[in-house]
Amino acid sequence: YSDNLRNEKILNFENNNKTVFAIIRNYQLQIKLLKSLKKDKLCEFKQNFDYNLSNLKKYKLIINCENDNYFTKKFFARSLKKKYDSLAYTTILKHEKIQNNTASQIFTKNGPLAFLPLSEIETSIVYSIKGKKNINLKELIKKYNTKYSITNFGICNFFELKASNLRTYYHKNILAFGDVLHRLHPLAGQGFNMTLRDIRDLGNLIELKLKNGLEIDNSVCEEFQNMTKHKNYLFSSGIDFVYEFFNFESKMNNNILSKSVRFIGRNKFLNRSFKNIANRGFEI
Repeated sequence: YSDNLRNEKILNFENNNKTVFAIIRNYQLQIKLLKSLKKDKLCEFKQNFDYNLSNLKKYKLIINCENDNYFTKKFFARSLKKKYDSLAYTTILKHEKIQNNTASQIFTKNGPLAFLPLSEIETSIVYSIKGKKNINLKELIKKYNTKYSITNFGICNFFELKASNLRTYYHKNILAFGDVLHRLHPLAGQGFNMTLRDIRDLGNLIELKLKNGLEIDNSVCEEFQNMTKHKNYLFSSGIDFVYEFFNFESKMNNNILSKSVRFIGRNKFLNRSFKNIANRGFEI
């Protein structure tokens, strides 16, 4: 939805009652991943890593997922960056029980507001608001809420919105990964999807090496970069285009752009293509 066509859907990604998206709480995912990693004989998980040279040589491949550590500051500081002059506010709504299986997003004049269902009684909110000013988040959410009988607002958190794409994915046997590689505007909910695709590609590379009796070394880093860097940059540029498109429309006094997107979205082939790109990225 958008402010300029408030009561009409611009894009609708229904898929004949099939699952289109899934949401998991971040801390629950972390617990599952760490539990799995600690059981794996091929890898070690380190939170407080000793960065001396002899310790680096101990490992064939180091995957660095932290944004603020020695590796990131020394080897992965060069990236293409963009600041959106916006803050992303997050909270969880508690509400009366409903069939809560549809996510929605409204491109408001303040910025995109997403309602993301967690359960029949809880919905996650992500509201990206332009500028750095004091706001009444509860009142803004209530203004655009047409679905939920809210009983309680959870704790509100916020963070500054930036986009970035790392120029070089690795240094020797150290591979940058996750948010260190790329960050997106949250309007399309695609940041973690990109990381999932990276995990798939990295896993396939490592599996192929093992099957052929090859070393898991810095060659994995180079091959991973060659496989994914161009696709990730193209995809993140596409998300940024969507943001700028609706940001431009919010400054206009007509709804021509929203009507154009709605017309395009009604085309079955294009609608299906949008869904495939969201799931698979750009497969080139």
